[in-house]
Amino acid sequence: MDRKIKMVGLDLDGTLLNSRKKISKYTKSVVEKAIEEGCVVLISTGRPLSAVAKEVLELKGLKYAVTVNGAKILNLESGEIMLSKPVPYDLSAEVLDMCYEYDCIPELITGDKIYTRADCLTHLEDYYANDSMIEYVLNTRTPVDDVREMLRKTKQPIDKLRAVFRYSMERTEARKRLEAMPELVIANSSSVDLEINIAGADKGKGLLWLGHQLGIQKEEIMACGDSYNDYEMLKAVGFAVAMENGEDSVKEIADYVTDTNDNDGVAKAFEKFVLK
Repeated sequence: MDRKIKMVGLDLDGTLLNSRKKISKYTKSVVEKAIEEGCVVLISTGRPLSAVAKEVLELKGLKYAVTVNGAKILNLESGEIMLSKPVPYDLSAEVLDMCYEYDCIPELITGDKIYTRADCLTHLEDYYANDSMIEYVLNTRTPVDDVREMLRKTKQPIDKLRAVFRYSMERTEARKRLEAMPELVIANSSSVDLEINIAGADKGKGLLWLGHQLGIQKEEIMACGDSYNDYEMLKAVGFAVAMENGEDSVKEIADYVTDTNDNDGVAKAFEKFVLK
């Protein structure tokens, strides 16, 4: 590759993090070396900042974060919210009412917290098959008795809505209904969830916007991802890297497929395309 990579956006789950939701020492050292050499490395995630692991935020030189699927871009050094694209209250209420028609766990991400129904947290195994994911959810959610009532009382815009479905047929039906709403963009980070943002908010647009602010061209931006909510990001950047463990549709649009997240795929891509 003859282009110089000046910026890299990294998805977390299934990409930078291994199956145990950790960064290996090898990957950490390679990413930090790239930052030391002058590359702008940032996280690009569906999570709010409060749900990002401490070890990720402690990467030396990490300055920026594209969070909640591009709805919020943060300067980690100053704490400044550089860009915010929330879902307005009325639209959030409409989506949430729809979610309550299905057997799903509704979540509201706002004010850097993830609010969810308290009763759902007692039987997460009905919705998640992965024990590490159940542990992560228990450690990062703020339970409330009634999510809809909380939204009605606060009437605040929502960074992102998310729903985790028990039944695939219900998820498919809900997705069709949501995709018929032009004000929204629908993604997913797994085969059981739907992630709802305002139209115009996605990881790819977030990376390009930040690149423009920093004087970095699209052709100089690389991104690494594995899942459906990385699709737009990989399409948007100059050089797209998919993980071997990623979804087939993601790998099909990638410029390069690296090793799996459990075999330091991010580090290997950095060594091949980023490090001097």
